Amino acid sequence: MLVLMLVCAAPIVASYFTYYVVRPEGRRNFGQLIDPQRALPDQASVSLSGQAGNLKALKGQWLLVSVAGGACDETCSRHLYLQRQLRESLGKEKDRVDWVWLIPDDAPVASKLLPGLKEATVLRVPMAGLSGWLAPDSGHQLNEHLYLVDPMGNWMMRFPPNLDVSSAAKAKRDLERLMRASASWDRAGREPAAAGGN
Repeated sequence: MLVLMLVCAAPIVASYFTYYVVRPEGRRNFGQLIDPQRALPDQASVSLSGQAGNLKALKGQWLLVSVAGGACDETCSRHLYLQRQLRESLGKEKDRVDWVWLIPDDAPVASKLLPGLKEATVLRVPMAGLSGWLAPDSGHQLNEHLYLVDPMGNWMMRFPPNLDVSSAAKAKRDLERLMRASASWDRAGREPAAAGGN
C-alpha cells in the first residue's frame, strides 16, 4: 500500500520540486508559499441558492479564493474582478482553475453582483471554519488577500494584500508557472460528486 501511494504521489512531488526548488532561471514567486500546507477542512457550506455542501467537495481543481462579507466592499469587488480576470488570462488552462468567493456572514449579496458571478463558486461558510484554515499575513485581515489552493485540496499560496491590476500581472506569472509544473498530473474538472456553483 505504501509503495502504491509513493508511486501515485511521485508526479506531484516532482512537479512541486521542479517549481519550488530547481528554478533554472532563478526566478522568484510573487505569492507567499504556505509551509506547511493546510488541507481543505471538513466544513459545511451553503451556496447562494441554499444548497448545502462541504468545502472538501472543492478538491480536484486549482482554487483562487477570496473571503469577504456578503455586503462586498471595495476590496471585495476588486478581488472578484481580479479573480475573474486572472482566470480568463490563463486561456486554454482556465478550466483547471475555479474562482471562489467564501462569505463568512449572512449579509445579502447585491443583485448587481450576481451577473458577474455566474462562473464563480460562491459559498457561505462560518468564519470559525475559515480562520482555522486560511490565515492573513501578519498585521492584515483575512479579506485583504487572495489565496491559492492546489487540486489536492491544500492551501499552498497567499498573494500579497491589496492586490491591484498592476500587481496582478505578477500573480498571473505564478499561476502560469504552476499550470505548467502541474500539467503532467492535473486535468480540468473534478469528480461528479463535487458540489459548487452559486
